[in-house]
Amino acid sequence: GGAGGMAAAAAASGDFSDLREIKKQLLSVAERSRERGLQHSGKWASELAFALDPLPLSELPPPPALTEEDARDLDAYTLAKSYFDLKEYDRAAYFLRGCKSQKAYFLYMYSRYLSGEKKKDDETVDSLGPLEKGQVKNEALRELRVELSKKHKARELDGFGLYLYGVVLRKLDLVKEAIDVFVEAAHVLPLHWGAWLELCNLITDKEMLKFLSLPDTWMKEFFLAHIYTELQLIEEALQKYQSLIDAGFSKSTYIISQIAVAYHNIRDIDKALSIFNELRKQDPYRIENMDTFSNLLYVRSMKPELSYLAHNLCEIDKYRVETCCVIGNYYSLRSQHEKAALYFQRALKLNPRYLGAWTLMGHEYMEMKNTSAAIQAYRHAIEVNKRDYRAWYGLGQTYEILKMPFYCLYYYRRAHQLRPNDSRMLVALGECYEKLNQLVEAKKCYWRAYAVGDVEKMALVKLAKLHEQLNESEQAAQCYIKYIQDIYSCGELVEHVEVSTAFRYLAQYYFKCKLWDEASACAQKCCAFNDTREEGKALLRQILQLRNQGETSSTDIAAPFFLPASLSANNTPTRRVSPLNLSSVTP
Repeated sequence: GGAGGMAAAAAASGDFSDLREIKKQLLSVAERSRERGLQHSGKWASELAFALDPLPLSELPPPPALTEEDARDLDAYTLAKSYFDLKEYDRAAYFLRGCKSQKAYFLYMYSRYLSGEKKKDDETVDSLGPLEKGQVKNEALRELRVELSKKHKARELDGFGLYLYGVVLRKLDLVKEAIDVFVEAAHVLPLHWGAWLELCNLITDKEMLKFLSLPDTWMKEFFLAHIYTELQLIEEALQKYQSLIDAGFSKSTYIISQIAVAYHNIRDIDKALSIFNELRKQDPYRIENMDTFSNLLYVRSMKPELSYLAHNLCEIDKYRVETCCVIGNYYSLRSQHEKAALYFQRALKLNPRYLGAWTLMGHEYMEMKNTSAAIQAYRHAIEVNKRDYRAWYGLGQTYEILKMPFYCLYYYRRAHQLRPNDSRMLVALGECYEKLNQLVEAKKCYWRAYAVGDVEKMALVKLAKLHEQLNESEQAAQCYIKYIQDIYSCGELVEHVEVSTAFRYLAQYYFKCKLWDEASACAQKCCAFNDTREEGKALLRQILQLRNQGETSSTDIAAPFFLPASLSANNTPTRRVSPLNLSSVTP
């Protein structure tokens, strides 16, 4: 089509200088997507167009020009499209047999594809709940592949046709071929978001991204920002989104939601929450991404807010996957795990390819101590998306419960590769190595967890205990000292158990080194905790005896590492961050 060629040429520029031109392109591709029944791409283009200033009448894009073939197929197309919109796919396809025009041919093939998908999903729903492995296949795929590949070889597919061919290949698990076809589709029709989005789902790491030859178009920026978010390259993603906002897309709800998701991925919970709240003001009936919002509310244990969100979405549309997930999270937060699992199952009945629900359902089965169901749920999640680190981590946890450390190690490793700077993965890995008696590896993991910023503040204690096991008392003492500094510098007292453990060890360590002042100061701290009180008192008595016998603090055994200031009974150590007033700490 001549019109198609012009549109492709116009979209080929990679800059954002002419926003009116971009708006025109978006409006026209939205219309062309809708004509072909591609609802989601149409929606994406419309939402993005809505964020730009309106065009005057004289500048509105003309409707796509009709060819002779289009005119010949017009009646069949018009009839079939009405059936298609009513989801009567077989009926639509029947009336489109033998159509030659690009648009009608696409609708013919797409109807057959969707008919197969619908039958497959109906089968899946009828089978034994979502935990049966998806053995049901879309029967139409093989035929479609044969026909489309003939057209492809003859170079008769337009951008939409290539997109459909790619989808068919992906569904048949021919990933390499699918990627090539989607890249070709992006070159032929760069404005069609569907093809870019498919690429996002198929590219699993930065290396693959480097080798793609993508068209130099402004759409590529949206694609890169999206894939960076997916690949956990959040810094890069946020930079891209910022530059898109600066280019003139500041009103785009798509970009705002993506930024919120990006902050969610790096666990910047406050930032993500505030952006989601802003998004809800702008687009109050929006349902997509609300499951991510509910995950944040869940992590923060914000029951009233989560309850409000669940009720609100339920009023808008209770049979949407995201709604089911939000309600599932709500029940999970109230520890009603059976009910939660039920809602995640309902989400999967609505869309078996919906990734979040598989993972969340795995978590619920874990809570219910049903490990085999949990393992199956996590495996499904990974089948849908190899990059879901929570599913890999969940599998690690299930195998840990089953006391199978070698499996455990494999899954935690995968989770760690996907989130190299997440201390939780590192601590889990360390524990695994410890069980397998690979203590050197375990030490590395704990140290790295401390270095990247330990969320749960447990890495140093675990490291110290390892040093203790290996009789490396100096290093153990240093770890405990760092741990105590860490706990007191952040002002909030985490679990006291380990604080007391640290003081007990340090008291004994200084005692061995005959540093009576330091030892008695730590022993006095021990007296503040129930589980170490007796030992602390006993040690204080011993120190007193030895002192009275006139044993002065010996200088030949120098302590290798002191607490920040000498820890004497009346002199609490200080630190640059904030005064470490240990005396005021009550367990």
